[in-house]
Amino acid sequence: MKPVSTSQAPAAVGPYSQAIIANGLVFVSGQLPIDPATGEFVSNDPVDQCRQSLRNIEAIAKSVGADLSHVVRTTVLLKDLSSFAAVNAAYAEFFPGVPPARTTFEAAALPKGALVEIDAIIVLDKTSNG
Repeated sequence: MKPVSTSQAPAAVGPYSQAIIANGLVFVSGQLPIDPATGEFVSNDPVDQCRQSLRNIEAIAKSVGADLSHVVRTTVLLKDLSSFAAVNAAYAEFFPGVPPARTTFEAAALPKGALVEIDAIIVLDKTSNG
């Protein structure tokens, strides 16, 4: 296992890595909607928070020589599932081709009071996808 860390995404807010590389996969920890430049949430809007969480995943992907087209799986956690349609539309902006497999849950609470948190699995060698 090899830890991944980039200043282009927010630092972990607990005892975990931004991501871990293992067996050609990158397991990205849940990304909160924190702007790495300010250390603060981008806004209190779930759509903006979705976009920032995905920008953070994108920064981690770039730090290992990948991009969002390498994402094969995500989990989206929402504080309020009533924001699903709006968040879904924002999410789709980041995956114009074949979107990754995904699970979405409503969570009673998210770290730091976030409205959105997204994790991802990235494959480093896209040619091995069959």
